[in-house]
Amino acid sequence: MSKKAIDVVLLPEVAAADMAIEANGKLVEKFGDEIVLDKNKCLPHISLAMGCMDESDLAQINEVLESIAKSYQPMDLGVTGIGVETNSLGQKVSAFMIGKSQPLQSLHEEVLEKSQPLLTSDVSIEMIYPSGDISETTLQWIKNYRDKAAFENFSPHITLGYGAIEDLQFPKEFRAATLALCHLGNHCTCRDVLVSFELGGS
Repeated sequence: MSKKAIDVVLLPEVAAADMAIEANGKLVEKFGDEIVLDKNKCLPHISLAMGCMDESDLAQINEVLESIAKSYQPMDLGVTGIGVETNSLGQKVSAFMIGKSQPLQSLHEEVLEKSQPLLTSDVSIEMIYPSGDISETTLQWIKNYRDKAAFENFSPHITLGYGAIEDLQFPKEFRAATLALCHLGNHCTCRDVLVSFELGGS
């Protein structure tokens, strides 16, 4: 049975996505092109849940996400600053850090809980969107997402790319209104939108 590594995400409005892509461009210039964001095949996003799904379960996962999306309204979010973390390989990664809100936390937890019966953490390289060599950190992040990045450890952010850079503009406020299921690529990028729903059911 064919399986895919997936990410359930919130997609920011166009203006905020454009700022993330612009910031990513500056990182690429200085630190290399391991992550190159764009509007079609490497989307700026806020991760809500990760895992691996059987492709035969896609219709069932769609039903779960559509039901969840209808029960939430579009979210007005804010970026609190630029965060820089160091991964297990010693590489620095920059991100727009998103301020926590109760609706966002609730959405994250509901997506995790209701998708849990359909997702596993037994990821392997062939489940990743095919885009060249796959970093070990990608597999580690998917395997450990529920234990290390979920519930009380949820830290909403938009990954910008590798490297640390401070002179980046960021959107102080933006709206996110699209819940999407994406095929994960290397470095936990969102490479292919499998399905998406507008919050509020519009």
